[in-house]
Amino acid sequence: MKAMTRNEFIKNSVTAAGGMMVAPAFVKQMISRSPNERINVALLGIAGRRPAIRGIISGRGIVHIQKYAEIPNVRLATLCDVDERLFPANVKLVEEKFGAAPKTEIDFRKVLSDRDIDVVSIATPDHWHALMTVMACQAGKDVYVEKPVCFTISEGRKMVEAARKYDRIVQSGICYRDSKAVKEGVGLVRSGKLGRVYMAKGVTYRYRESIGKVADSPAPEGLHWDLFLGPAPFRPYNENRFLYNWHFFWDTGGTTEFGNNGIYRMDTVRWALDRKEHPVKVSCVGGKYGRDDDQEVPNILAADYEYSDGVIVQNEARCLPTNPEGLPDSGDVFIYGDQGWMTFSPDGYRTYFGRKNEPGPARSDKDFPPEEQHNGWKNLIDCVRSRRREELDNEILEGHMSAALGHLGIISCRLGRKLAFRPETETFVGDPEADRYLTREYRKPFVMPDKV
Repeated sequence: MKAMTRNEFIKNSVTAAGGMMVAPAFVKQMISRSPNERINVALLGIAGRRPAIRGIISGRGIVHIQKYAEIPNVRLATLCDVDERLFPANVKLVEEKFGAAPKTEIDFRKVLSDRDIDVVSIATPDHWHALMTVMACQAGKDVYVEKPVCFTISEGRKMVEAARKYDRIVQSGICYRDSKAVKEGVGLVRSGKLGRVYMAKGVTYRYRESIGKVADSPAPEGLHWDLFLGPAPFRPYNENRFLYNWHFFWDTGGTTEFGNNGIYRMDTVRWALDRKEHPVKVSCVGGKYGRDDDQEVPNILAADYEYSDGVIVQNEARCLPTNPEGLPDSGDVFIYGDQGWMTFSPDGYRTYFGRKNEPGPARSDKDFPPEEQHNGWKNLIDCVRSRRREELDNEILEGHMSAALGHLGIISCRLGRKLAFRPETETFVGDPEADRYLTREYRKPFVMPDKV
């Protein structure tokens, strides 16, 4: 981070973007009341949806742009994506939000070598998350990394090791942690309001249309396919393996719906139950049903986890027509105690007690004034400034522990049997076949180091 005087900043701002005058509102935002210097952010990964590529402004990366724009004294300095076709519309968006056009880059390694970048914000496909995070830590950058943070359990552990070794601030992106009402509900569980908790459950209802069958073809001009694949095995370009549909293939979306959306539920369960350890047993069934298309990963999954004290956690993902359970208005996280139970949605909770399920306390983020609403990206920036990782909403260790629940379920499903797990070593009990799923093969030169 480079400090500059107010006059230097105004002079630089006025001549930014090829000499264009920058909006006064932008100057006011950048020269905030904060005594700290400006934070320069690079966004790795822009869009993830299927609409026509030209002019596209959608996907998780756009949320990052919007959230950083709300934070004083932060500049989105660089956009990095393997698809050059995305740059014009999104450069324009950044210029509108921040008052100056960002640099563009197709190779994230060049971004990491830029000494002006303080934070990298990772919104790429899942198979890239861990390697980018580890390399960013090694380059001295702080990190915001989307869920699930890792592609395998061993990757998650390496991310934690890198954050500690290089003293980096690494935030795991889980939006439920941004909710003030959910945070209040978590406090109720921990205070014993429900009595002794005996079970918890997360349900992901996310209907998915068939992706159909698509033939391989040449990669479109402007798309750097080799960089998209990165550490994944080489495959010929196929439209179904790109944009959002990469979720449905083992090479790039092997975290399945457990990692894509189920992790929100499992993270909330872990958070509410204050679980700092892995389960000791896991059993998961599932498969691909009702679709004759290119999809490889299951669209139905049901996992049971058992902790050392006997508490049971259930994790379900259903991508076909199902009952309303798991919709936002009915909640998708359930905590059951011997005195009552509660349900969480992304922006609140409801409680019920006794034999007749008498309604108890309930809150929604709508009950709080707008100025009290939370921003996980701002939480990251606050901790980047303070260097207090313990104040992160979802520090990388938490992200690793939550992602591991999904991975454990997937491994059990793929092997077709119940598994016993050693939390202290993050290995399976007497099961070399299961242990092989704890890591993966990397395609050179995109290789995770043995020691970070």
